[in-house]
Amino acid sequence: MTSLSTDPVVRPSRTASTEDVGPPTARDRRWVPALVFLLPTAVALVCVLRGIGHRQLWRDEHCTWWASSIRFPDLGVLIGHIDAVFAPFYALMHFWIALAGTSPAALRLPEALAMAASAGLLGLVGRQLFGTRAGLVASLLFALLPTVTRYGQEARPYAFAVLFSLLATLMLLRALERPTLKGWALYTLAIALTGLTHLVALCVLAAHLVAVLRARRGGDPIAHWAFGCAVVMGTSAVIPMMVQGSGQAGQIAWNNVVLRDLTTYPAELFGSWFSGAVVMGLGVVGLLTAGRKAVVPLVWAVLPPALTFLTSDQLHLFLPRYLLFTIPGWLLLAAAGGVRCADALARARWTGRWGRVTGGVLVTGAVAGFALQVLPAVATASQDLPDEPDFAGAGRVVKVAQRPGDGIVFNGTFGVRKAMAYELRRGARPKDALMKRTPQQTGWYAADECDVPAACLAGHRRLWLVSTAVVDPRADMRPSTAAALDGRFEVVRTERLHQVTVQLLERRSG
Repeated sequence: MTSLSTDPVVRPSRTASTEDVGPPTARDRRWVPALVFLLPTAVALVCVLRGIGHRQLWRDEHCTWWASSIRFPDLGVLIGHIDAVFAPFYALMHFWIALAGTSPAALRLPEALAMAASAGLLGLVGRQLFGTRAGLVASLLFALLPTVTRYGQEARPYAFAVLFSLLATLMLLRALERPTLKGWALYTLAIALTGLTHLVALCVLAAHLVAVLRARRGGDPIAHWAFGCAVVMGTSAVIPMMVQGSGQAGQIAWNNVVLRDLTTYPAELFGSWFSGAVVMGLGVVGLLTAGRKAVVPLVWAVLPPALTFLTSDQLHLFLPRYLLFTIPGWLLLAAAGGVRCADALARARWTGRWGRVTGGVLVTGAVAGFALQVLPAVATASQDLPDEPDFAGAGRVVKVAQRPGDGIVFNGTFGVRKAMAYELRRGARPKDALMKRTPQQTGWYAADECDVPAACLAGHRRLWLVSTAVVDPRADMRPSTAAALDGRFEVVRTERLHQVTVQLLERRSG
């Protein structure tokens, strides 16, 4: 059986070239894989777990909390209207919440662990494709990226999409190297898990096809048949979700892509302009120097954003967070390019063992320098998002000053009702004075409000108004609601927070 790459690893007696990296040999299979997996996993854990509960939830995370907290019958009604593609993630989080609770840190811990494990898996994938050093470099750079911290600290499924796309790639490479029924079965399962976490991540199969075609050209007579069967069986698990989700595509119709989005894509994908420039720049070097082995990570990195951008008018899927799973492709190319550059510089001054040692020192220094440059952006990734309202602060204002019998009303965008439900989820809280039908009853994240606001507000002496219309808290409010508030209540307290205003209203005397 011909493996995916027939090139041997670098040996002291050989002169390095573009074909001197390859799959690991038997003699280094005991402790090296453990190191390649555990070291970047540990680094990623340090980055991702630091301050994991400091940043308050933002609107999408509020959706995760809400959908994962309601009863399963209500979740079934919800995904019948919206977010069907996230149903497996919400089901998983439902069980996790029952076990760990609903604090920001608890909600984000599964994603943090998934992102840390992704760093280790990337090291193993890189080792299979380009050798141990390149695998370590790629995985350590991954662990240090600001977006890894950002989305490792977010209660959304994108970290799992990265994890399972990497797992599927590793399972494929091993199945091509040593084909067994168990290996191909594990690959099939990994495909299903990839699609169940995020459908866009299935674009990684294009890179897998390239690897399979290489194996077939290398003499493997069954690789393409096994791959085809695995893809059919793996994707069949996500077809019902795909069909249901296709009818809900309108929920992301707001994502209207323009050419400028391409120019900001590197910074948004990697978390900063510096990290994007370094990774993509070294990726081009790797593409030019790694030979045919570069095709697999190239397709992995470039094809999904190209497809989603070209189809953005119809599918609206060109979003950097949807494409996080392409980061490993860029990092594999960057690591291959970086290692080759370091080796070339070392060989220009030293030969033999000292050349290899010098090359290793150069690579280590480059990774350390990258870390020093991106650490400020990594720290920023743990802070509140700049455009998100301070709902946590609003919740504290209401909790401290509320009285029995108080009501609460909402105005504005950003899912105010849902966000405040999260912030006031524990203990007593004001009654939602205008809610006629709950979100569970409507099958959406939003509730239906009273047709006659004045009648619904009649029983309250004090009301809290929480509004994301900061300048005028009643801007764009339903006229009948604004009239009921203006005619019967007066403002006795106003708290202006970041992007949100809290007002206490009391009924006018007489």
